[in-house]
Amino acid sequence: MHHLPALAEFDAGVPSPPAASSERPAPEDAAAWSAALLPLLECARLRVMLSGTLERADGRGILWLPYRRGPRRQTREVDLAAPGWAVVGYSRAQALAERAVLPVTFGALDGEALWREQNGVEAGPHRLAGRYPTETTRPALFTALRTGFAEALLREAFGAARRLRAQRRRDRGVAADATAPGLGKLLVVAPDQANARRYRDLLRGWMPAAQAEHDIRLAVSDERDAHEALAAFRLQADPAILITVAMAYEGLDVPEVAVVAALTHIRSRAWLEQMVARATRVDPHAGPYEHQRALVYHPDDPLFALFRRRMETEQGTLARQPRTRRQSDLPLWLRDQLAEAGGQGIVPLESNALTLRYDTLKPGPALALHRPELEEAQGAMLDPPSVQERQLRQRIGEMVAAQAVEDEAGLQAMRGPGLYHRYNAILKRVLGNKGRSEMSLAELAAAVGWLERNRLADHAHLLAGDPRYAWTARQRRGDWKPPVGRVARNQSDKATDPARGRKEMPAGA
Repeated sequence: MHHLPALAEFDAGVPSPPAASSERPAPEDAAAWSAALLPLLECARLRVMLSGTLERADGRGILWLPYRRGPRRQTREVDLAAPGWAVVGYSRAQALAERAVLPVTFGALDGEALWREQNGVEAGPHRLAGRYPTETTRPALFTALRTGFAEALLREAFGAARRLRAQRRRDRGVAADATAPGLGKLLVVAPDQANARRYRDLLRGWMPAAQAEHDIRLAVSDERDAHEALAAFRLQADPAILITVAMAYEGLDVPEVAVVAALTHIRSRAWLEQMVARATRVDPHAGPYEHQRALVYHPDDPLFALFRRRMETEQGTLARQPRTRRQSDLPLWLRDQLAEAGGQGIVPLESNALTLRYDTLKPGPALALHRPELEEAQGAMLDPPSVQERQLRQRIGEMVAAQAVEDEAGLQAMRGPGLYHRYNAILKRVLGNKGRSEMSLAELAAAVGWLERNRLADHAHLLAGDPRYAWTARQRRGDWKPPVGRVARNQSDKATDPARGRKEMPAGA
Protein backbone atom coordinates (compact mmCIF):
# COMPACT_ATOMS: atom_id res chain seq x y z
CA MET A 1 0.00 0.00 0.00
CA HIS A 2 2.78 2.46 0.80
CA HIS A 3 3.88 2.45 -2.85
CA LEU A 4 0.68 4.24 -3.92
CA PRO A 5 0.99 8.05 -3.72
CA ALA A 6 -1.79 10.21 -2.34
CA LEU A 7 -3.66 12.46 -4.71
CA ALA A 8 -3.44 16.24 -4.63
CA GLU A 9 -6.01 16.68 -1.85
CA PHE A 10 -4.01 14.46 0.50
CA ASP A 11 -0.74 16.22 -0.30
CA ALA A 12 -2.41 19.52 0.55
CA GLY A 13 -3.29 18.20 4.01
CA VAL A 14 -7.01 17.57 3.58
CA PRO A 15 -7.88 14.92 6.21
CA SER A 16 -10.49 13.00 4.20
CA PRO A 17 -10.83 11.92 0.56
CA PRO A 18 -13.18 13.81 -1.79
CA ALA A 19 -16.76 12.68 -1.95
CA ALA A 20 -17.10 12.41 -5.71
CA SER A 21 -14.65 11.39 -8.37
CA SER A 22 -15.64 14.35 -10.51
CA GLU A 23 -14.26 16.71 -7.84
CA ARG A 24 -10.76 15.26 -8.04
CA PRO A 25 -8.20 16.95 -10.30
CA ALA A 26 -6.54 15.05 -13.10
CA PRO A 27 -3.81 12.90 -11.51
CA GLU A 28 -0.16 13.07 -12.44
CA ASP A 29 1.47 10.15 -14.18
CA ALA A 30 2.98 9.01 -10.86
CA ALA A 31 -0.50 8.83 -9.32
CA ALA A 32 -2.20 6.97 -12.19
CA TRP A 33 -2.29 3.71 -10.22
CA SER A 34 -3.71 5.55 -7.22
CA ALA A 35 -6.47 7.09 -9.32
CA ALA A 36 -7.35 3.68 -10.75
CA LEU A 37 -7.43 1.92 -7.37
CA LEU A 38 -9.18 4.64 -5.37
CA PRO A 39 -12.71 3.53 -6.45
CA LEU A 40 -11.91 0.02 -5.23
CA LEU A 41 -10.94 1.39 -1.82
CA GLU A 42 -14.09 3.50 -1.71
CA CYS A 43 -16.26 0.42 -2.34
CA ALA A 44 -14.45 -1.90 0.08
CA ARG A 45 -16.22 -2.72 3.33
CA LEU A 46 -12.98 -3.65 5.08
CA ARG A 47 -9.46 -2.41 4.37
CA VAL A 48 -6.30 -3.73 6.04
CA MET A 49 -3.36 -1.42 5.26
CA LEU A 50 0.11 -2.51 6.33
CA SER A 51 3.11 -0.20 6.07
CA GLY A 52 6.33 0.42 7.92
CA THR A 53 6.40 4.09 6.86
CA LEU A 54 3.87 6.92 6.97
CA GLU A 55 5.02 8.58 3.77
CA ARG A 56 6.67 7.53 0.53
CA ALA A 57 10.39 7.87 -0.08
CA ASP A 58 9.71 10.83 -2.43
CA GLY A 59 7.98 12.71 0.41
CA ARG A 60 4.42 12.31 -0.86
CA GLY A 61 1.66 10.92 1.30
CA ILE A 62 0.30 7.40 1.01
CA LEU A 63 -3.04 6.87 -0.68
CA TRP A 64 -6.07 6.79 1.67
CA LEU A 65 -4.16 7.34 4.93
CA PRO A 66 -6.10 9.87 7.08
CA TYR A 67 -3.66 12.78 7.23
CA ARG A 68 -4.23 16.05 9.00
CA ARG A 69 -2.13 19.15 9.41
CA GLY A 70 0.63 18.78 12.00
CA PRO A 71 1.41 21.06 14.94
CA ARG A 72 4.11 22.85 12.97
CA ARG A 73 4.16 24.63 9.67
CA GLN A 74 4.41 22.40 6.61
CA THR A 75 4.02 19.20 8.59
CA ARG A 76 1.31 16.58 8.60
CA GLU A 77 0.48 13.63 10.78
CA VAL A 78 -1.69 10.55 10.67
CA ASP A 79 -5.00 11.16 12.43
CA LEU A 80 -5.26 8.24 14.85
CA ALA A 81 -8.78 9.27 15.82
CA ALA A 82 -10.16 9.45 12.27
CA PRO A 83 -13.73 8.03 11.95
CA GLY A 84 -13.87 4.47 10.73
CA TRP A 85 -10.21 3.72 11.53
CA ALA A 86 -8.70 1.32 14.04
CA VAL A 87 -4.95 1.87 14.31
CA VAL A 88 -2.86 -1.10 15.38
CA GLY A 89 0.73 -0.11 16.03
CA TYR A 90 3.71 -2.42 16.04
CA SER A 91 6.69 -0.73 17.63
CA ARG A 92 10.38 -1.46 17.39
CA ALA A 93 10.33 -2.56 21.03
CA GLN A 94 7.57 -5.08 20.32
CA ALA A 95 9.38 -6.38 17.24
CA LEU A 96 12.58 -6.90 19.22
CA ALA A 97 10.69 -8.59 22.06
CA GLU A 98 9.14 -11.00 19.56
CA ARG A 99 12.46 -11.43 17.76
CA ALA A 100 10.96 -10.26 14.51
CA VAL A 101 13.90 -7.92 13.81
CA LEU A 102 17.52 -7.81 14.86
CA PRO A 103 19.04 -5.28 17.28
CA VAL A 104 21.18 -2.62 15.62
CA THR A 105 24.71 -1.64 16.61
CA PHE A 106 26.04 1.59 15.11
CA GLY A 107 29.74 2.11 14.50
CA ALA A 108 30.22 5.90 14.38
CA LEU A 109 33.53 6.99 12.83
CA ASP A 110 34.76 10.53 13.46
CA GLY A 111 37.21 12.33 11.21
CA GLU A 112 38.54 15.60 9.80
CA ALA A 113 38.06 17.10 6.34
CA LEU A 114 39.86 19.77 4.31
CA TRP A 115 38.41 21.39 1.19
CA ARG A 116 38.86 24.42 -1.07
CA GLU A 117 36.06 26.96 -1.23
CA GLN A 118 34.85 28.34 -4.53
CA ASN A 119 36.88 31.50 -3.92
CA GLY A 120 40.06 29.40 -3.78
CA VAL A 121 40.53 29.60 0.00
CA GLU A 122 41.19 26.34 1.83
CA ALA A 123 38.83 25.51 4.69
CA GLY A 124 39.66 23.15 7.51
CA PRO A 125 40.55 20.75 8.75
CA HIS A 126 37.11 20.54 10.36
CA ARG A 127 35.79 17.72 12.52
CA LEU A 128 32.79 15.72 11.44
CA ALA A 129 31.48 15.12 14.95
CA GLY A 130 29.80 17.84 16.96
CA ARG A 131 26.91 18.41 19.31
CA TYR A 132 25.03 20.56 16.82
CA PRO A 133 25.20 20.99 13.03
CA THR A 134 27.18 24.01 11.88
CA GLU A 135 27.95 25.64 8.54
CA THR A 136 30.87 23.22 8.09
CA THR A 137 28.95 19.99 8.77
CA ARG A 138 27.67 19.32 5.28
CA PRO A 139 30.75 20.36 3.27
CA ALA A 140 32.91 18.31 5.65
CA LEU A 141 30.64 15.29 5.11
CA PHE A 142 30.69 15.84 1.34
CA THR A 143 34.50 15.93 1.39
CA ALA A 144 34.87 12.94 3.72
CA LEU A 145 32.79 10.67 1.48
CA ARG A 146 35.06 11.40 -1.48
CA THR A 147 38.49 11.25 0.14
CA GLY A 148 40.50 9.21 2.64
CA PHE A 149 37.85 9.08 5.36
CA ALA A 150 35.56 7.02 3.13
CA GLU A 151 38.32 4.48 2.58
CA ALA A 152 38.84 4.15 6.34
CA LEU A 153 35.12 3.63 7.03
CA LEU A 154 34.83 1.16 4.16
CA ARG A 155 37.80 -0.79 5.50
CA GLU A 156 36.18 -1.01 8.96
CA ALA A 157 32.94 -2.37 7.47
CA PHE A 158 34.82 -4.75 5.16
CA GLY A 159 36.88 -6.07 8.07
CA ALA A 160 33.79 -6.61 10.21
CA ALA A 161 32.08 -8.54 7.40
CA ARG A 162 35.16 -10.72 6.85
CA ARG A 163 35.44 -11.53 10.55
CA LEU A 164 31.75 -12.38 10.73
CA ARG A 165 31.92 -14.70 7.71
CA ALA A 166 35.06 -16.41 9.03
CA GLN A 167 33.43 -16.99 12.42
CA ARG A 168 30.29 -18.44 10.88
CA ARG A 169 32.36 -20.71 8.62
CA ARG A 170 34.18 -22.08 11.67
CA ASP A 171 30.97 -22.55 13.63
CA ARG A 172 29.29 -24.44 10.78
CA GLY A 173 32.35 -26.23 9.43
CA VAL A 174 32.17 -24.60 5.99
CA ALA A 175 35.42 -24.66 4.03
CA ALA A 176 37.08 -21.38 3.10
CA ASP A 177 36.54 -21.93 -0.62
CA ALA A 178 32.95 -23.18 -0.30
CA THR A 179 29.78 -21.14 -0.60
CA ALA A 180 26.81 -21.45 1.75
CA PRO A 181 23.81 -19.31 2.70
CA GLY A 182 23.76 -17.49 6.02
CA LEU A 183 27.42 -16.41 6.20
CA GLY A 184 26.56 -12.70 6.20
CA LYS A 185 26.81 -10.04 3.51
CA LEU A 186 28.03 -6.44 3.24
CA LEU A 187 25.92 -3.64 1.71
CA VAL A 188 27.80 -0.47 0.72
CA VAL A 189 25.67 2.65 0.12
CA ALA A 190 27.65 5.26 -1.84
CA PRO A 191 26.94 9.00 -2.27
CA ASP A 192 26.95 8.86 -6.10
CA GLN A 193 27.78 6.54 -8.96
CA ALA A 194 31.34 7.77 -9.45
CA ASN A 195 32.22 7.03 -5.85
CA ALA A 196 30.34 3.72 -5.98
CA ARG A 197 32.79 2.63 -8.68
CA ARG A 198 35.70 4.00 -6.64
CA TYR A 199 34.58 1.98 -3.62
CA ARG A 200 34.31 -1.12 -5.82
CA ASP A 201 37.90 -0.64 -6.98
CA LEU A 202 39.06 -0.23 -3.37
CA LEU A 203 37.33 -3.45 -2.33
CA ARG A 204 38.79 -5.30 -5.28
CA GLY A 205 42.25 -4.24 -4.18
CA TRP A 206 41.74 -5.82 -0.76
CA MET A 207 40.80 -9.25 -2.13
CA PRO A 208 42.36 -11.79 -4.49
CA ALA A 209 41.30 -11.08 -8.08
CA ALA A 210 39.48 -14.39 -8.53
CA GLN A 211 37.53 -13.94 -5.30
CA ALA A 212 36.65 -10.32 -6.04
CA GLU A 213 35.25 -11.32 -9.43
CA HIS A 214 32.35 -13.27 -7.94
CA ASP A 215 32.13 -11.66 -4.47
CA ILE A 216 31.64 -7.99 -5.44
CA ARG A 217 28.78 -6.61 -7.52
CA LEU A 218 27.82 -3.05 -8.46
CA ALA A 219 24.15 -2.00 -8.79
CA VAL A 220 23.76 1.56 -10.09
CA SER A 221 21.35 2.86 -12.70
CA ASP A 222 24.06 3.34 -15.34
CA GLU A 223 25.06 -0.33 -15.23
CA ARG A 224 23.11 -2.48 -17.69
CA ASP A 225 23.22 -5.52 -15.39
CA ALA A 226 22.14 -3.63 -12.25
CA HIS A 227 18.94 -5.63 -11.78
CA GLU A 228 20.77 -8.89 -12.36
CA ALA A 229 23.29 -7.86 -9.70
CA LEU A 230 20.46 -7.16 -7.25
CA ALA A 231 18.83 -10.50 -7.99
CA ALA A 232 22.09 -12.40 -7.55
CA PHE A 233 22.80 -10.61 -4.27
CA ARG A 234 19.31 -11.48 -3.04
CA LEU A 235 18.97 -15.08 -4.21
CA GLN A 236 22.47 -16.58 -4.24
CA ALA A 237 25.07 -17.23 -1.55
CA ASP A 238 27.51 -15.17 -3.62
CA PRO A 239 28.09 -12.29 -4.27
CA ALA A 240 28.79 -11.27 -0.67
CA ILE A 241 29.26 -7.52 -1.27
CA LEU A 242 26.92 -5.12 -3.08
CA ILE A 243 27.74 -1.46 -3.80
CA THR A 244 24.80 0.78 -4.70
CA VAL A 245 23.58 4.37 -4.48
CA ALA A 246 19.79 4.28 -4.14
CA MET A 247 18.55 1.17 -5.88
CA ALA A 248 18.66 -0.96 -2.72
CA TYR A 249 17.08 1.45 -0.23
CA GLU A 250 13.56 0.09 -0.44
CA GLY A 251 12.32 -3.38 -1.24
CA LEU A 252 15.66 -5.22 -1.13
CA ASP A 253 14.84 -8.27 0.96
CA VAL A 254 18.19 -9.92 1.72
CA PRO A 255 18.17 -11.39 5.25
CA GLU A 256 21.87 -12.25 4.86
CA VAL A 257 22.86 -8.55 4.97
CA ALA A 258 24.56 -8.17 8.34
CA VAL A 259 26.88 -5.18 7.81
CA VAL A 260 26.09 -1.82 6.17
CA ALA A 261 28.61 0.85 5.20
CA ALA A 262 26.50 4.04 5.18
CA LEU A 263 28.65 6.22 2.93
CA THR A 264 25.77 8.46 1.90
CA HIS A 265 25.20 12.17 2.39
CA ILE A 266 21.40 11.80 2.57
CA ARG A 267 20.08 12.50 6.06
CA SER A 268 16.35 12.09 5.49
CA ARG A 269 14.87 9.88 8.17
CA ALA A 270 12.77 7.89 5.67
CA TRP A 271 15.83 7.06 3.55
CA LEU A 272 18.08 6.21 6.47
CA GLU A 273 15.47 3.99 8.11
CA GLN A 274 15.08 2.07 4.86
CA MET A 275 18.85 1.65 4.68
CA VAL A 276 19.19 0.43 8.28
CA ALA A 277 16.27 -1.95 7.77
CA ARG A 278 18.25 -3.83 5.10
CA ALA A 279 20.34 -5.34 7.93
CA THR A 280 17.66 -5.94 10.58
CA ARG A 281 16.00 -8.95 8.93
CA VAL A 282 16.45 -12.24 10.76
CA ASP A 283 18.45 -14.74 8.67
CA PRO A 284 17.07 -18.28 9.10
CA HIS A 285 20.39 -19.73 7.89
CA ALA A 286 22.65 -17.74 10.25
CA GLY A 287 22.14 -19.71 13.43
CA PRO A 288 20.43 -18.75 16.70
CA TYR A 289 18.81 -15.33 17.01
CA GLU A 290 21.10 -14.44 19.93
CA HIS A 291 24.14 -14.71 17.63
CA GLN A 292 22.77 -12.28 15.04
CA ARG A 293 22.84 -8.49 14.95
CA ALA A 294 22.83 -5.64 12.46
CA LEU A 295 26.03 -3.61 12.28
CA VAL A 296 25.90 -0.18 10.60
CA TYR A 297 29.05 1.92 10.07
CA HIS A 298 28.46 5.62 9.42
CA PRO A 299 30.17 9.04 9.68
CA ASP A 300 29.83 10.46 13.19
CA ASP A 301 28.22 13.73 12.11
CA PRO A 302 25.50 15.46 14.18
CA LEU A 303 22.91 15.01 11.41
CA PHE A 304 23.17 11.22 11.58
CA ALA A 305 23.16 11.42 15.38
CA LEU A 306 19.90 13.38 15.15
CA PHE A 307 18.40 10.64 12.98
CA ARG A 308 19.44 8.00 15.51
CA ARG A 309 17.87 9.91 18.41
CA ARG A 310 14.63 10.33 16.49
CA MET A 311 14.65 6.68 15.46
CA GLU A 312 14.85 5.74 19.14
CA THR A 313 12.38 8.22 20.61
CA GLU A 314 9.75 9.27 18.05
CA GLN A 315 6.34 7.65 18.18
CA GLY A 316 6.15 7.35 14.43
CA THR A 317 2.79 9.07 13.87
CA LEU A 318 4.27 12.12 12.13
CA ALA A 319 5.04 12.69 8.48
CA ARG A 320 6.41 15.68 6.61
CA GLN A 321 4.84 17.57 3.80
CA PRO A 322 6.41 16.48 0.49
CA ARG A 323 9.38 18.44 -0.76
CA THR A 324 9.10 20.20 -4.06
CA ARG A 325 12.51 19.04 -5.26
CA ARG A 326 13.78 15.51 -5.65
CA GLN A 327 17.10 14.35 -4.29
CA SER A 328 19.67 13.82 -7.04
CA ASP A 329 23.09 12.20 -7.00
CA LEU A 330 24.48 15.41 -5.48
CA PRO A 331 23.09 16.81 -2.21
CA LEU A 332 20.65 19.67 -2.72
CA TRP A 333 22.80 22.21 -0.89
CA LEU A 334 25.74 21.49 -3.19
CA ARG A 335 23.55 21.50 -6.30
CA ASP A 336 22.36 25.02 -5.42
CA GLN A 337 25.92 26.15 -4.74
CA LEU A 338 27.14 24.80 -8.08
CA ALA A 339 24.32 26.54 -9.91
CA GLU A 340 25.07 29.89 -8.28
CA ALA A 341 28.80 29.61 -8.88
CA GLY A 342 28.49 28.57 -12.53
CA GLY A 343 29.69 25.05 -11.80
CA GLN A 344 32.54 26.04 -9.47
CA GLY A 345 31.66 24.54 -6.07
CA ILE A 346 33.93 23.34 -3.29
CA VAL A 347 36.83 21.05 -4.15
CA PRO A 348 37.37 18.15 -1.71
CA LEU A 349 41.06 17.93 -0.82
CA GLU A 350 41.60 15.34 1.91
CA SER A 351 40.14 13.76 5.02
CA ASN A 352 41.12 11.22 7.63
CA ALA A 353 39.45 9.04 10.25
CA LEU A 354 40.03 9.64 13.97
CA THR A 355 38.00 7.56 16.42
CA LEU A 356 35.41 4.79 16.17
CA ARG A 357 32.73 4.18 18.78
CA TYR A 358 29.92 1.64 18.98
CA ASP A 359 26.38 2.15 20.28
CA THR A 360 23.48 -0.29 20.28
CA LEU A 361 20.12 1.17 19.30
CA LYS A 362 17.64 1.13 22.17
CA PRO A 363 14.01 0.36 21.34
CA GLY A 364 11.78 3.40 21.28
CA PRO A 365 8.28 3.74 22.74
CA ALA A 366 5.32 1.99 21.18
CA LEU A 367 3.38 3.52 18.32
CA ALA A 368 0.43 5.69 19.35
CA LEU A 369 1.13 5.67 23.06
CA HIS A 370 0.59 9.44 23.07
CA ARG A 371 -1.57 11.79 21.12
CA PRO A 372 0.24 12.86 17.94
CA GLU A 373 -0.44 16.55 18.55
CA LEU A 374 1.69 16.28 21.70
CA GLU A 375 4.65 14.91 19.80
CA GLU A 376 7.36 16.98 18.22
CA ALA A 377 6.96 17.21 14.47
CA GLN A 378 9.53 15.44 12.33
CA GLY A 379 11.60 18.15 10.72
CA ALA A 380 13.99 17.93 7.84
CA MET A 381 17.28 16.28 8.64
CA LEU A 382 19.08 19.14 6.93
CA ASP A 383 17.38 22.18 8.47
CA PRO A 384 18.31 25.57 6.99
CA PRO A 385 20.52 27.82 9.14
CA SER A 386 17.57 30.04 10.06
CA VAL A 387 15.74 27.07 11.60
CA GLN A 388 18.87 25.91 13.45
CA GLU A 389 19.42 29.44 14.81
CA ARG A 390 15.84 29.62 16.08
CA GLN A 391 16.19 26.24 17.79
CA LEU A 392 19.46 27.26 19.46
CA ARG A 393 18.01 30.58 20.65
CA GLN A 394 15.10 28.70 22.20
CA ARG A 395 17.49 26.25 23.86
CA ILE A 396 19.58 29.10 25.30
CA GLY A 397 16.45 30.71 26.74
CA GLU A 398 15.46 27.41 28.36
CA MET A 399 18.93 26.94 29.87
CA VAL A 400 19.00 30.47 31.30
CA ALA A 401 15.53 30.00 32.80
CA ALA A 402 16.57 26.65 34.29
CA GLN A 403 19.56 28.24 36.06
CA ALA A 404 17.37 31.04 37.40
CA VAL A 405 14.85 28.59 38.84
CA GLU A 406 17.60 26.41 40.34
CA ASP A 407 19.35 29.38 41.97
CA GLU A 408 16.11 30.70 43.44
CA ALA A 409 15.29 27.28 44.87
CA GLY A 410 18.75 26.99 46.38
CA LEU A 411 18.63 30.52 47.87
CA GLN A 412 21.64 31.50 45.77
CA ALA A 413 19.65 34.46 44.44
CA MET A 414 16.85 36.67 45.70
CA ARG A 415 13.38 35.45 44.94
CA GLY A 416 11.21 37.68 42.83
CA PRO A 417 10.62 38.80 39.26
CA GLY A 418 13.45 39.92 37.01
CA LEU A 419 16.10 37.27 37.72
CA TYR A 420 15.70 35.67 34.28
CA HIS A 421 16.33 39.04 32.60
CA ARG A 422 19.33 39.75 34.83
CA TYR A 423 20.80 36.35 33.96
CA ASN A 424 20.25 37.15 30.29
CA ALA A 425 22.19 40.36 30.79
CA ILE A 426 25.05 38.43 32.41
CA LEU A 427 25.18 36.04 29.47
CA LYS A 428 25.19 38.93 27.04
CA ARG A 429 28.24 40.45 28.75
CA VAL A 430 30.03 37.09 28.86
CA LEU A 431 29.55 36.79 25.11
CA GLY A 432 30.93 40.23 24.30
CA ASN A 433 27.78 42.35 24.69
CA LYS A 434 26.12 40.59 21.77
CA GLY A 435 22.45 39.68 22.00
CA ARG A 436 21.12 36.31 20.88
CA SER A 437 19.25 37.90 17.98
CA GLU A 438 22.57 39.19 16.61
CA MET A 439 24.59 35.97 16.98
CA SER A 440 25.59 33.71 14.14
CA LEU A 441 24.92 29.99 14.17
CA ALA A 442 28.43 29.23 15.42
CA GLU A 443 28.15 31.85 18.20
CA LEU A 444 24.82 30.42 19.34
CA ALA A 445 26.32 26.94 19.49
CA ALA A 446 29.24 28.35 21.51
CA ALA A 447 26.78 30.00 23.91
CA VAL A 448 25.05 26.67 24.51
CA GLY A 449 28.41 25.04 25.20
CA TRP A 450 29.35 27.79 27.69
CA LEU A 451 26.05 27.44 29.55
CA GLU A 452 26.59 23.70 29.87
CA ARG A 453 29.87 24.29 31.73
CA ASN A 454 29.26 27.49 33.75
CA ARG A 455 26.81 29.05 36.21
CA LEU A 456 25.55 32.55 35.48
CA ALA A 457 25.36 33.34 39.20
CA ASP A 458 29.17 33.11 39.39
CA HIS A 459 29.49 36.00 36.92
CA ALA A 460 27.07 38.47 38.51
CA HIS A 461 30.00 40.88 39.03
CA LEU A 462 29.80 41.70 35.32
CA LEU A 463 26.70 43.79 36.09
CA ALA A 464 28.55 45.96 38.62
CA GLY A 465 28.39 49.65 37.72
CA ASP A 466 25.27 49.24 35.62
CA PRO A 467 22.46 51.13 37.42
CA ARG A 468 19.87 48.89 35.80
CA TYR A 469 21.28 45.86 37.64
CA ALA A 470 22.86 47.43 40.74
CA TRP A 471 20.36 45.53 42.91
CA THR A 472 21.80 42.20 41.76
CA ALA A 473 25.40 43.28 42.45
CA ARG A 474 24.53 44.43 46.00
CA GLN A 475 22.62 41.22 46.67
CA ARG A 476 25.58 39.08 45.59
CA ARG A 477 27.90 41.03 47.94
CA GLY A 478 25.54 40.41 50.85
CA ASP A 479 24.82 44.09 51.69
CA TRP A 480 21.25 44.01 50.37
CA LYS A 481 18.68 45.39 52.81
CA PRO A 482 14.92 45.01 52.46
CA PRO A 483 12.84 48.11 51.69
CA VAL A 484 11.32 50.10 54.55
CA GLY A 485 7.82 48.88 53.77
CA ARG A 486 8.94 45.26 54.07
CA VAL A 487 10.63 46.01 57.46
CA ALA A 488 7.39 47.54 58.73
CA ARG A 489 5.39 44.52 57.60
CA ASN A 490 7.88 42.16 59.29
CA GLN A 491 7.64 44.10 62.58
CA SER A 492 3.86 44.00 62.41
CA ASP A 493 3.98 40.25 61.84
CA LYS A 494 6.20 39.81 64.87
CA ALA A 495 3.76 41.79 67.04
CA THR A 496 0.84 39.59 66.06
CA ASP A 497 2.78 36.29 66.04
CA PRO A 498 5.36 36.04 68.89
CA ALA A 499 6.56 32.64 67.68
CA ARG A 500 7.33 34.11 64.27
CA GLY A 501 9.23 36.95 65.92
CA ARG A 502 11.57 34.53 67.67
CA LYS A 503 12.46 32.76 64.40
CA GLU A 504 15.89 33.58 63.01
CA MET A 505 15.87 34.29 59.29
CA PRO A 506 18.86 33.13 57.22
CA ALA A 507 21.37 35.76 56.33
CA GLY A 508 20.53 37.63 53.17
CA ALA A 509 16.96 36.25 53.06
